[in-house]
Amino acid sequence: MKILVAYSGGLDTSVLLLWLKQKYQAEIIAYCADVGQAEELDGLEEKALTTGASKCFIGDLRETFARDFIFPMLQANAVYEGRYLLGTSIARPCITQGMIEVALREGADAIAHGATGKGNDQVRFELSAAALAPRMKCIAPWRDAEFRRQFPGRSEMIAYAEHNRIPVKASMKKPYSMDRNLLHISFEAGSMEDPWYDTTTGADRDMYVLSVSPEEAPDRAEYVSLLFEKGDAVGVRHEALDTLLAELGDVRPQGEKDGYALFTPYGIMRVLNLLGGRNGIGRVDIVENRFVGMKSRGVYETPGVTILLAAHRDLEALVMDREAMHIRDSLIPKYAQLVYNGFWFAPEREAIQALVTETQKRVSGEVRVKLYKGNVMAAGRRSPYSLYSEAVATMEGGAEQAYNQDDATGFIALNALRLKVNAEKLKS
Repeated sequence: MKILVAYSGGLDTSVLLLWLKQKYQAEIIAYCADVGQAEELDGLEEKALTTGASKCFIGDLRETFARDFIFPMLQANAVYEGRYLLGTSIARPCITQGMIEVALREGADAIAHGATGKGNDQVRFELSAAALAPRMKCIAPWRDAEFRRQFPGRSEMIAYAEHNRIPVKASMKKPYSMDRNLLHISFEAGSMEDPWYDTTTGADRDMYVLSVSPEEAPDRAEYVSLLFEKGDAVGVRHEALDTLLAELGDVRPQGEKDGYALFTPYGIMRVLNLLGGRNGIGRVDIVENRFVGMKSRGVYETPGVTILLAAHRDLEALVMDREAMHIRDSLIPKYAQLVYNGFWFAPEREAIQALVTETQKRVSGEVRVKLYKGNVMAAGRRSPYSLYSEAVATMEGGAEQAYNQDDATGFIALNALRLKVNAEKLKS
């Protein structure tokens, strides 16, 4: 039997890789999708082979993740339950897509993942796999009673890893679970299972990776301008861009337009993650409703996408027709729910995406934002497609031909008619 395992090198997948090999007497192929884990991938292939895998594939999906998953979702302004920016949720279909391609190529009999039977990721992985390879078998060790008997908690997994000399970052001192990609880092479990526990104190200072706390952010505000084309950020203007790029190392402009350095979606995310992180932007601590029915508590770092979402929304306010915007906005909760629950490849998500794409045709222009101690503040927006008319909106006189205030009398009277009729009926 040949099993392809979704492998991150973390505690869960390291343990289950060896466990699956022993239980099924199978050849294990490790697959890791590089969706922006950065240094977490260092030494991953060697670790997988040492742990028991016959092969380890690391798929570079960073540009794919940004272009085909993050950016379309941002066009929809999708936020789950008004707060969660869907960092883990949107990565899962991207990872599954890459995993299925390798599994089919390698002739795997099954794929396996380390998502628990209590979480959302099991659903996201398997629904995506069902849409992409409906005949592929999925193995979920956490839903295997034998696996749970052997590993009733993280402490037993840590002990197993130590016994088998599998190096993992988790420990009894800091047993929280961490998931990183280009969009965010999430933290859960451990002390965070108590919703009253405060993660903003110095006790957890070392937990955070992408951002400083707002208290430790610079006392001087920082400006950045973004160039958008059809709903996607394509360019960045910043007074010290060369310094930023030197710090990032792997990001280079693809050209220049109107004073903006042009970047791929991956490059945009990298630049904004750095800017947002050093200004204390994008930390979120929430209790959310999982698809399987329970509530869970998670802490997230989402610096770059927090900036992008604010800038995108600000430009839309300038250029989008009111009713088109309201129709799209009415679908945001549904769209976000579909992403969160694992239905990225479902026909209803694709149908909503088609409407979103239509609304983005004129979302082009520039947005300037001010970053300061955890805040993203609008500092200007302009577009050749702007629907804002100073002649119509001005509070000064002399523009009666653009807007006749007398017309409002009839407008109000007609809108008040049903209210008056209803009020009279209630009195009788």
